[in-house]
Amino acid sequence: MILVITSIHLRSPLLFFRLSMNSFRVLNQLKGTPCINYKSTGFWTKHYTMTLWRNKEDLKSFAHSGNHLLAISKSKSLAKEIRVATLKAGEFPNWKVAKSVLQTDAKVYKYA
Repeated sequence: MILVITSIHLRSPLLFFRLSMNSFRVLNQLKGTPCINYKSTGFWTKHYTMTLWRNKEDLKSFAHSGNHLLAISKSKSLAKEIRVATLKAGEFPNWKVAKSVLQTDAKVYKYA
């Protein structure tokens, strides 16, 4: 299975409301996919997600379509930084481990 761990560091706490609207739409899209499980946490300007997928094809189909693709196109206006780690795993790690993976093994997108 494929585990995806993401973080977004918002430019400002006031952007939380825009992030929430985007997240609501993305979660509605996620419900119609073969995603095995989903988790999220966050506070203030740092927010995290984890998703578990059976294969890369299902993951890519979700990530490159619909509301998720739209959210990606808006990310530059919301975020200072986004991190994405994709790895093989059979279950979710705890948040401490997930955040550590994001610091060491993630692809990092920084926005000026």
